[in-house]
Amino acid sequence: MIRIDAPRLWSTLAMMAQIGGTPAGGVTRLALSEEDRIARNLLRDWAQEAELTCDVDSMGNMFIRRAGKNRALPPVMTGSHVDSQPLGGNYDGIYGVLAGLEVLRTLNDHQVETERDIVLVNWTNEEGARFAPAMLASGVWSGLFSEEYALARADNAGVTVGEALDAIGYRGTQPARAFPIHACYELHIEQGPILEDEAIDIGLVRAAMGQRWFTLTLDGFAAHAGTTPMHSRRDALTAFAELALMVEEIGYQHKPDGRATIGMAQVTPNSRNVVPSRVVCSVEFRHPQSEVLEAMEVALREAAVGLATRGVTANVERIFDYAPIAFDEACLARSEKAVEALGYSAKPMVSGAGHDTCYISKIAPASMIFIPCEKGISHNEAEKILPEWSEKGANVLLHSMLSAALEK
Repeated sequence: MIRIDAPRLWSTLAMMAQIGGTPAGGVTRLALSEEDRIARNLLRDWAQEAELTCDVDSMGNMFIRRAGKNRALPPVMTGSHVDSQPLGGNYDGIYGVLAGLEVLRTLNDHQVETERDIVLVNWTNEEGARFAPAMLASGVWSGLFSEEYALARADNAGVTVGEALDAIGYRGTQPARAFPIHACYELHIEQGPILEDEAIDIGLVRAAMGQRWFTLTLDGFAAHAGTTPMHSRRDALTAFAELALMVEEIGYQHKPDGRATIGMAQVTPNSRNVVPSRVVCSVEFRHPQSEVLEAMEVALREAAVGLATRGVTANVERIFDYAPIAFDEACLARSEKAVEALGYSAKPMVSGAGHDTCYISKIAPASMIFIPCEKGISHNEAEKILPEWSEKGANVLLHSMLSAALEK
């Protein structure tokens, strides 16, 4: 049973981490930045050294292809992203790309001839750190966003995606449009603590959480902090504090998969000696079941109505609804077989984060493979994985893809 070249994979990860590397050992490689251009060029050079073709579409997505015997058959795909968060880690996204490259190199080393082509993709702007929303180019490719919408998205400096693609020379001529795919796999760090805590090698990702985002506006009444008695106040901030605890409780009520987060809050007038008149905040719920997300939203709206006892009104606006994803059983079965053959431990998992493959799964059979990351830390310069974790994940990816690529 063939294995990937683990030292070679670890070396490519280390070399790529130098592009946009930070003094604290992380990386800042924002989408379509100069650092992204250099990283893309290096990836393309490595592909060409391995005698692989590299095409770029009109959203800057890079498609690296190893030919199979029957070019008419839909290919097997893998991929992730080269871009990072600001002051991010060295493995989020890029591990999946370089492990995919290592799969192709390994097949070359062993002169394995597959029935189908194998395609490695670098998806543009997965993180959404520079251009919102996240997973922008895979969303265009899979038909969820129009190309016109995506190219017009602008960063904080007013630079559009289209302008940035032109600036780094990665606006390709190939249309950003899906082609038939036999099976798609994405290998990724878990970005959570479960696999490390339970000493498990591999997470077999069966689903991805749905998400609902809300903007809440709590309106009270501004008043003098010294002259207004406590019983006379309509304090929007203390009402918000009560709401925040209720949101947390909604998450606990739907454990272990429920997630409830308030990530932003703005207080008006935000003065030391004024009772706050308004708080505008975000609320985000995540869960792998649509009916549970609905129950969480109902509970939120009931909690908002209850703030009237404090003399505060609350308006709840749902601004985003991302349905849960169920990954393909045949794709998962190949990975389960690979794990068993390799002698690794594994467990079924649900992804709490969004990934490009969540969009691809809407138009093609797809699933994901997780490896541990230390203490579950991600989107942080302290993000780390061990070489043996890297090796095991890439071996599972290799045999999952090889099994699919040998199918006629």
